[in-house]
Amino acid sequence: MPKELLLQVTPEIAANESLLKDHLSKQIKVSVQEIQHVSILKRSIDARQKAIKINLKVIIYLKGEPFQETKIELPLYKDVSSAQEVIVVGAGPAGLFAALQLIELGLKPIVLERGKDVRGRRRDLKAINREHIVNEDSNYCFGEGGAGTYSDGKLYTRSKKRGDVTRILELLVAFGASEDILVEAHPHIGTNKLPKIIEDIRNKIIEFGGQVLFDTRVTDILVKNNEVEGIVTQTGDKILANKLILATGHSARDIFELLDKKKIFIEAKPFALGVRAEHSQELIDSIQYSCDYRGDYLPPAPYSIVKQVNGRGMYSFCMCPGGVIAPCATSPGEVVTNGWSPSKRDQATANSGIVIELKLEDFKPFAKFGALAGMEFQKSIEQKAWHLAGETQKVPAQRMIDFTQNKVSADIPKTSYVPGTTSVEMGQVFPGFLSQILREGFKEFGKSMRGYLTNEAILHAPESRTSSPVRIPRDPMTLEHLQIKGLYPCGEGAGYAGGIISAAIDGEKCALMIAEALK
Repeated sequence: MPKELLLQVTPEIAANESLLKDHLSKQIKVSVQEIQHVSILKRSIDARQKAIKINLKVIIYLKGEPFQETKIELPLYKDVSSAQEVIVVGAGPAGLFAALQLIELGLKPIVLERGKDVRGRRRDLKAINREHIVNEDSNYCFGEGGAGTYSDGKLYTRSKKRGDVTRILELLVAFGASEDILVEAHPHIGTNKLPKIIEDIRNKIIEFGGQVLFDTRVTDILVKNNEVEGIVTQTGDKILANKLILATGHSARDIFELLDKKKIFIEAKPFALGVRAEHSQELIDSIQYSCDYRGDYLPPAPYSIVKQVNGRGMYSFCMCPGGVIAPCATSPGEVVTNGWSPSKRDQATANSGIVIELKLEDFKPFAKFGALAGMEFQKSIEQKAWHLAGETQKVPAQRMIDFTQNKVSADIPKTSYVPGTTSVEMGQVFPGFLSQILREGFKEFGKSMRGYLTNEAILHAPESRTSSPVRIPRDPMTLEHLQIKGLYPCGEGAGYAGGIISAAIDGEKCALMIAEALK
């Protein structure tokens, strides 16, 4: 009978199949020749001690025990070209996985994406990086694959109670992702590999009768007697269907404004906001691994840190080992930062959002905007950053210790943020209470991670798109909007997900609820 084991080994043993088999043969007291196959089920790093260990969960097959390599395959999709149509607005993870689930259930998705296909987006990313030109429909947030495609593809989630995480990971593997994502404690695909996977998902949707329309921005939702009838695009075209999944992402401000204008119920939602901090990866490795040199068998070190400062949570967000900082504005006249890593995480710098949880009371100066108060608060900071940085996509920046001491940095070294930086006292970007919490928080971070608080670290502001500033309320049982029949608010933009996996799960759930309603 195959043996399942939990064990700790050195990084070198974990990385070498032959050494691992030698180690296991001694553990279970059989010869190496008797071991037919070893499957790694889970892998994580334990860096709590100076001698770093790798935690493994393995299953060992000895000679004579039945073993067969399992190939993860896609579901048996049906041809839905003549089936009942469901409109899906947004081709991020929520929209794409909703579309796949609809096909599996025998329904025809019509996916509308305001931006360009995954390859066409690259020209617009180059334009914002090199020429400081922001395309409002095609950028790091908008376009095929959504915000995750060109900002990393991190797949770890705390939302395991929300749905079947393994199913989403296995679908990604079936579409071309490495099987490592099924094993790693913090799975990650990488910005360089995600576009091909997204492209293959789109082609599968089309192959089985679905539609995917790019450069198609929704400008109106047709509603009669509190029931969805369809949508109108920016060209005036109408697409009619009485089921609509709204999966537009956390930055679709025009959709929030449209819903508010049409008196379709939405509400302000707290989110988190702060800066993106960049250190050398070598420094983060030395802190996390307690070493001078990381070696060949350990990945670039991440970090995760949480503190309570003045009654607020301050924490690292979307940490990118061996990554870069990217400009993520979605409109001219604003500056927004985010971070991403390639699959090998082989860049010289590490960055992370360092953000503070906001409360609804923080939006009081924008109370006249009602449910859009948090969005306007967010927008005001992004626009202020743009003005302070010379009305370009350069980013306000400051050395970390200088920031804690309210001192403008005399110089800013070149960072991974391609459009460039402008030396600014960061207190000018944020309201006073946020600046104070950040200053005190960085000092606390420095106590927990010796060496983290350094003037070699550069802060970039703002990191403001951590989650949606709006929630679109829905019935927890049917997932239908509380007011509009046939409208299914979905994913991050509706306030029901936080990241690729949870958004994909939510997309599938909405598709399942629609199929149930149509019965």
